[in-house]
Order: sequence, then structure tokens, then C-alpha cells
Amino acid sequence: QVVLVESGGGLVQAGGSLRLSCAASGRTFSDYRMAWFRQAPGKAREIVATITNRGSKTYYVDSVSGRFAISRDNAKNTVYLQMNSLKPEDTAVYYCAADRSRVWPGVRSEGYDYWGQGTQVTVSS
Repeated sequence: QVVLVESGGGLVQAGGSLRLSCAASGRTFSDYRMAWFRQAPGKAREIVATITNRGSKTYYVDSVSGRFAISRDNAKNTVYLQMNSLKPEDTAVYYCAADRSRVWPGVRSEGYDYWGQGTQVTVSS
């Protein structure tokens, strides 16, 4: 069992930045591929970014590439999502997810066994 707790969401103006954190507990964090997903009202959950268990590879959906950065600190059992140049269309609930699979890049939500409760990100225009 892995418990994930996100933090760092909030309200920001377009062009601003936020950093999301996801703290994990329960199992060996470095065994898990991690991901950030988001879900806007009335839309399906979508992948934002993924990172391998050791942090050697990252993946970004095209809409955030160059603006967002996923990273992890295995000593702190935490994964981060640095979000820069935020746009109103980035408004969503952001979820972190974990899985032990080595499938790459792991963009399907069905591929993750553990999920956080989500944190709201709202970008005003």
C-alpha cells in the first residue's frame, strides 16, 4: 500500500508559477514510477508528466512541454511538478499517481495503482 498526499495547489494569475508536491509513504518510493495527471471540469483525466523510478527519464504531454518540469527526491519520498507560464487552460484538479510497472512512458491512468486525493489549480486570466 502506498499513500500519496498532494500539496501546493492554489489560485494564480496567467503567466504565474506554482510548484506541486506529492509526498509518498508506505513502500519503497524508489521502486515506483510516478506521474501527474489532471482533470478539468467536464473533461476526462489526462496525463501531464511521468518520471521513472530513479528519475532518469521524464515525459510531458505536448501542451505542457517547456513550461512544466517533473522531478523527484527519493530521499524525501516526494515527487514535484514545477509549473511555469501557467495558462487558464491549465485549470484542473491535479493528481499524483504511483505504480511499480516499468512500462514507459506510462501515460494511461489505468496503469497506476495508487492515487492521491488531488489538489486544485486555478489560473485566472
